[in-house]
Amino acid sequence: MMRPSTPQPLSMAEAILPIAALIVLVGSSYLLFGDAGAAGPNQVALVIASLVATFLAWRRGHNLNALREAAVASCSSGLGAIFILFAVGALIGTWAMSGTLLAMVYYGLQLLSPNYFYMATTIICAIVSASIGSSWTVVGTIGIGLMGISLNMGLDPGITAAAIISGAYFGDTTSPLSDSTNLAATTAGVDLYRHIGETVLTSGMALLLAIIVFWFLGRPGDFDATEKIVSIQTTFHVAPILFLPVVLVIAMAAMKMPPFTTIMLGALAGGLIAVIFAPDRVIAFADKAHSLPGWLALIKGVWQALASGYVSTTGHATIDVLVSRGGMDSMLNTIWLILTALAFGGVVEKIGILEQITAPILRAAKSTGALVTALVGAVVATNIVTADQYIAIVLPGRIFKGAFATRGLAPVVLSRSVGASATPTSALIPWNSCGAYMAATLGVSTWAYLPYAVFNFASPLLLIVMAYAGLRMQTTAADPAPQNRQTTEQDH
Repeated sequence: MMRPSTPQPLSMAEAILPIAALIVLVGSSYLLFGDAGAAGPNQVALVIASLVATFLAWRRGHNLNALREAAVASCSSGLGAIFILFAVGALIGTWAMSGTLLAMVYYGLQLLSPNYFYMATTIICAIVSASIGSSWTVVGTIGIGLMGISLNMGLDPGITAAAIISGAYFGDTTSPLSDSTNLAATTAGVDLYRHIGETVLTSGMALLLAIIVFWFLGRPGDFDATEKIVSIQTTFHVAPILFLPVVLVIAMAAMKMPPFTTIMLGALAGGLIAVIFAPDRVIAFADKAHSLPGWLALIKGVWQALASGYVSTTGHATIDVLVSRGGMDSMLNTIWLILTALAFGGVVEKIGILEQITAPILRAAKSTGALVTALVGAVVATNIVTADQYIAIVLPGRIFKGAFATRGLAPVVLSRSVGASATPTSALIPWNSCGAYMAATLGVSTWAYLPYAVFNFASPLLLIVMAYAGLRMQTTAADPAPQNRQTTEQDH
């Protein structure tokens, strides 16, 4: 077959091949390396899958420079997420050194019980995320503390991470402060609050289901935290003042400050708290040889915690494991994963693979239920292939908009279906920017929390059930609401 001089559409077999290659390679990576796949093997799988897609596109007449530019542009779109990851790594380092993380654990051990910990975690994260509209901020702040409490209670880290994520994504799909909520409304041309009014029905049912499941997953029996509390008291000075960085972050997020700025200032606040209330700890961490002046050792200690994280040497194994963490460099493997995933997504989007695969499915969707099912499937596929929840909102929304209009469905049905499926499922894909972030921040692999992330897979499934049952499937004729476009700030 001669290479055409102008780009030609890929055949269906060619369109499927790069995605099939990615699935096979990532599956093989997990089989061979387990959870360690995110530390390099998954990145190799994504690079090879990108080469497969590039070769097929080149054979169909696509210019290699144009494909390279598409990959670079896609990677550039992820820079915001990458800087947030750096900020979260820095925050974890200074919060570990200052005692803010241990303060969360200390008070959490006194207030929470293994009997209802998972359920309480979901509710707490749902309330905070609904208030600030950012799943990333919730997971990167109180989520870390809740993981520490779970570790000290001997609970399952996978279930704990799933409970945190389930609650965090409730707000990300329903809060007017959420960028993804705004984007879903904008994509369909729907008034923001009308979109939220419909989405909260689906998300509310999914959250209620998650709360019930996590209640039953609670560990029955008594729990004596006395020994752990005493260990914390003897190694760290715990006081409510240590929560100031947490309050600062939540306040700035509620005021819709940019996420990177919010989290980085929270990290610096943690370093300042450490310098003021635990200077000896900072100096001991930075200057074991005691060769630096005290003020210089304090600067070095905070700087080192921001860059490489904090290492605890209290002699209490559980505490040392809990607070020896963080640093910007701890996020490098995750950033590597996101960049290779975005490069693959950029090539795939450039050559129209998703449109090619979606077209016959769209033609075959004869009923409203089948149409919504096809949309949810396209959204999940886009999350898998492009590794970006924003593309998973915009691209399927654009592809299916005409079909929903032809069927006589109101635009709010499209916005609800896109928003309640794209945002939650992004956290279930290991190489998606959201899934990679959750795993890196909480220290739990995506595969470990995925089976328990009830909200995240219940939300799209409820959409499908509602569509087949004919519930809340408004038609254009019965939809007099103005379709005002909303603007959105596209960051996490």
